[in-house]
Amino acid sequence: MTQSPQLSFDTSVDGCPSRSVLRHATDRWTPHIVPVLANGPLRFTQLKKSVAGISSKVLTETLRSLQRDGLVSRHVDAAQMPVRVDYELTDLGRTLILPLGALRTWAETYAGDVLASRERFDTAHDSV
Repeated sequence: MTQSPQLSFDTSVDGCPSRSVLRHATDRWTPHIVPVLANGPLRFTQLKKSVAGISSKVLTETLRSLQRDGLVSRHVDAAQMPVRVDYELTDLGRTLILPLGALRTWAETYAGDVLASRERFDTAHDSV
């Protein structure tokens, strides 16, 4: 997979299309869906069970968005009854595994520090 050399994107520029691409990394559910799909294709119900707290509606919307942007593929096997639908990461989608993994590791490593900071901030500002 290669990046387009003729195009230049900058997420700090207002209106740059790369901002909408960055949305996937900062979305509430994508960082939870990508690692689950990293292990291979899953049916919708399997995916929903693996992503605690997500509603069917939100999972559907998120998968459609990821599919639209070429990060997830949807495979329908109409030969099975009931029809089997599997979701899996595309080659482009697999490029998200490492950066989202790094973000998850950071969040898990520093959650205690962030929570302590919130507590200090809230305590200091409650008395003002």
